[in-house]
Amino acid sequence: MARWEGNTRNRLEQAALALFEEQGYDRTTVAQIAQRANLTERSFYRWFADKREVLFGGSQELETEFVTAIGAVPPGTPALPTLLAAFATAPRVFRPREFLLRRATVIAANPPLRERELIKLVTISEALATALRERGIDPETARLATDLGLSVLRLATERWMAEEHRDGKGFPEALSAAAADLLVVATSGIPS
Repeated sequence: MARWEGNTRNRLEQAALALFEEQGYDRTTVAQIAQRANLTERSFYRWFADKREVLFGGSQELETEFVTAIGAVPPGTPALPTLLAAFATAPRVFRPREFLLRRATVIAANPPLRERELIKLVTISEALATALRERGIDPETARLATDLGLSVLRLATERWMAEEHRDGKGFPEALSAAAADLLVVATSGIPS
């Protein structure tokens, strides 16, 4: 069995996803994932704490990308535009669209994976709010902007994945359209 061939993490992610689709998440073992990737279980555990994490391995990269991008936004920029500028960098770390679509299907079919996704989202949310507070934005505004921004990001990502764009193409447009939709919803029906 080869131990150090090519992109180990990617091979494990692809093997796990294929097995989850073929036989279900619950019936797939770490040993099967490692075998499918032509690696050892030990190699698997060097990259992932458990089989759930194989689907969430990019969440730390995404968080780091966003926090770094927040730091690059010019000082004095309001909270929500700061987040939207950071979110525009997401395609730099997104997995391929096909992988994300397949991953979303597996997660949607498994309540424990949906729960894990929510936990990861809370972790990212806390990091974003902290980054905004470090820029001098008050805690309440940072929290509200983060909640709104993540709603925009979720909608933009869903729209982008539903379209036939590749390699991040179309994502900035989807993000801009989702932000515009938020503005419409937020301002409609508000008493003067």
